[in-house]
Amino acid sequence: MKFSEIDEASWPDLQPYLDTCIIPLSGLTGEESPWEATDKVARTGQWLAPLEQAFKGRTVTMPAFHYDADGNEQTERINQLIANWRKVGFRYVIIVSGQSLEPKEYINADLIIYPGAEEVEPDSPLISKRVADLWRKPTA
Repeated sequence: MKFSEIDEASWPDLQPYLDTCIIPLSGLTGEESPWEATDKVARTGQWLAPLEQAFKGRTVTMPAFHYDADGNEQTERINQLIANWRKVGFRYVIIVSGQSLEPKEYINADLIIYPGAEEVEPDSPLISKRVADLWRKPTA
């Protein structure tokens, strides 16, 4: 589900089932032309779509994090968002991007999905397997 599909009255009933929060990370720098920005955001949407389709009843897609700041500042901001979402009740947080990332920066995310150097299209079955594997892992 998308965050905008959940209202205050329905959240208490849905919350036990929606235990996974997804944050799209588009990786915009502000130096893109309008069409380049469109391409980056659309590419993130391509990598997000397999999750939203396969796991609609268990995930909530939050608003996208678009603009990169300094690497450390961005990491702190995203980790703070992750901490806040855990306080709200999400058990898992997944970052999805259509751009290559340096995953070690996002140490508080449970899973980071992004294209490898040679990947052009998302591998939906592999993405679904990675998420299912995450849910099967015992938690502390």
